[in-house]
Amino acid sequence: MRRMLLAALLAGSLAFGSACGAGANSSGDSPNEDLTVIGMSQVGAESDWRVANSESMKAVFTEENGYRLLFDDARQKQENQITAIRRFIQQQVDYIVLMPISESGWDSVLQEAKEAGIPVILVDRMADVEDESLYAAHIGSDFLREGRLAVSWMEDAFREAEDPVRIIHIQGTPGSTAQLGRTAALEEGIAARENWELLARLDGDFTQAKTYEVMTEYLSSPSGRGDIDVVYCENDNIAFGALQALEEQGYPCGRGGVSIITFDATRGALTECLRGKISLAVECNPLLGPLVEEAVRAMEAGRTPEKHRYVEEQAFTGEDLTEALIEGREY
Repeated sequence: MRRMLLAALLAGSLAFGSACGAGANSSGDSPNEDLTVIGMSQVGAESDWRVANSESMKAVFTEENGYRLLFDDARQKQENQITAIRRFIQQQVDYIVLMPISESGWDSVLQEAKEAGIPVILVDRMADVEDESLYAAHIGSDFLREGRLAVSWMEDAFREAEDPVRIIHIQGTPGSTAQLGRTAALEEGIAARENWELLARLDGDFTQAKTYEVMTEYLSSPSGRGDIDVVYCENDNIAFGALQALEEQGYPCGRGGVSIITFDATRGALTECLRGKISLAVECNPLLGPLVEEAVRAMEAGRTPEKHRYVEEQAFTGEDLTEALIEGREY
């Protein structure tokens, strides 16, 4: 019934000459009502990780595979995601896939989806809701575990340090699951070690441009002209911005200089790790499309998908890498 209603809605929009009809195929025919319709709200395209995540979804949810994907780019605004979800509900899609910008603020709109009988799958980040039945499944990474991998590496790297270990922490989007987990791990590490000193906590918002700006401003200030041992960057694009700012201000990075820690482990970050500029890259796998499809297929077959599913990930140093390994990665 939902597929027939969506076909009628989209056909109607075509009749009125809509240029943005999400359901028209290349020949202009009305949509195939036998397709499973997925309404997807993506955070945006703020990072290399996010672009790879979107491409993974688009590669899986194709008409050839039996799906019609209605893809919405929220452009880093939660209100855009809420609007998109309500539009998907009106269109009576079969499933909603949501990559939440932040964890809070979802109870009302997810309740609306539940009342409409549309399962919601959370991808990458979590939603902090009072009723966990408001979403069918969550598929992503264990961000606290990622952060603890980084902290464990710091413990080994600075085990013999007698002087303070001076740390700059550059966070991702405040309130996002990745930011909360990676921040919590670093806070645990600092609290447990008397000689670990947090010099500054900056907001990089997961973007290279903003990180470069805030890091340059900090390093140019009187309080920023001191020794730095570690810059803890909550994703690769933050690391790229920090690396550029540090080197422009005369700070060597890598062995014998500032240790840059990053999360995501995209090709660009691993290349800098192999070159010795980045000391540690903790993997966060963006290729979640096949796992999301598994959850959809389970529900299509009347089964209950696994509530929380985490992908396997690892951490890389320069010694772990080769050019062939980097070239062979999908992101």
